Amino acid sequence: MWRTAKISTSIDRGASRAFFANIRGVKNVFGMSRGELESELVAAGSPRFRGGQIYRSIYARGAQSFEEMTELSRQLREWLSRNYVIRRPQVRDRSLSKDGTRKLLIELEDKRQVETVYIPDGKRHTFCLSTQVGCPLKCTFCFSGTVRFERNLTPGEIVGQFLLAREELVSPPARSNIVFMGMGEPLLNVEGVDGSLEILSDDKACAVSPRRITLSTAGLPDELERFAIGHPAVGLAISLHATMNGNRSRIMPINRKHPLEELLAVARRLPLPRRRRITFEYVLLGGENDTRADAHRLASLLEGMNTKVNLITYNPWPGSPHIRTTSEAAESFMWILANVGITVSLRKSRGDDVLAACGQLAGSSTSTRL
Repeated sequence: MWRTAKISTSIDRGASRAFFANIRGVKNVFGMSRGELESELVAAGSPRFRGGQIYRSIYARGAQSFEEMTELSRQLREWLSRNYVIRRPQVRDRSLSKDGTRKLLIELEDKRQVETVYIPDGKRHTFCLSTQVGCPLKCTFCFSGTVRFERNLTPGEIVGQFLLAREELVSPPARSNIVFMGMGEPLLNVEGVDGSLEILSDDKACAVSPRRITLSTAGLPDELERFAIGHPAVGLAISLHATMNGNRSRIMPINRKHPLEELLAVARRLPLPRRRRITFEYVLLGGENDTRADAHRLASLLEGMNTKVNLITYNPWPGSPHIRTTSEAAESFMWILANVGITVSLRKSRGDDVLAACGQLAGSSTSTRL
């Protein structure tokens, strides 16, 4: 068994043989959960707590080599270095907005790329993470929809975005907010999102409270219900963006499979904890979904629900097919909702001068635009 004190030669060799017998080849430990790392060490004849030490070093301390883990014996560190790697995604480009928003172009191991955004706002510090390379849903108001879907991100690739973005800051915030609102549909990547949440919210790893994490989805009824049951403390934001099926299907093709009636029926029965509400996101497209009639229909659709509405100013991108609403239309829309008792806010565009705002992420990737 491995110990921090000097290891006897015979036991040391036995442990080494166990390591080589049970683990073949070089593995990347970045992205492994605490349970996975503990199992790796136990299978090799080492105490379970060693896996926990490695886990904390990688995620809580940001260790990028086993040599940094001085709480481990020299023999164990040398063995780990021969048989494992700590390989994180890499930052390939940076964009800084005039409002302080930072956008990172993240390169993955297979050279595909995604974008990650850090948004400072007073005492709130928000990290916007991607969950897929490209997006298969093709919502017309989102730049990500113009990038061909390549694959889901792994837990390590999602967690890596958070750690890389936080390390870019001179003074990393003590308390962080995370939103799964970058490239991709999170609920189409169950394994990646669930695995990353385990690490992000673990006090022994990234230590972000689940209540400070929000998942944004276009609305996949079955997965929406599964996620709400499995992650009751994580916030949910459902992208609505229209009040009639015809209009929603035009801008959000997923509505053809899961129309408004089905989506809202599921939203009404979600098991929410006390004092938690579902957020409905609604991007205001000039002349398309921003009329007073749309606002009244939205109020009717949400009647009786414990919810809040987050209105989003449309952020155009090169070749985008929509235009922004007017300030007058946005104010009128807000007033109509507020007048019937719905909590409503208008999201301020952040980082739009460097294509880092909501709906503008696509990346200079190897992916092919449609």
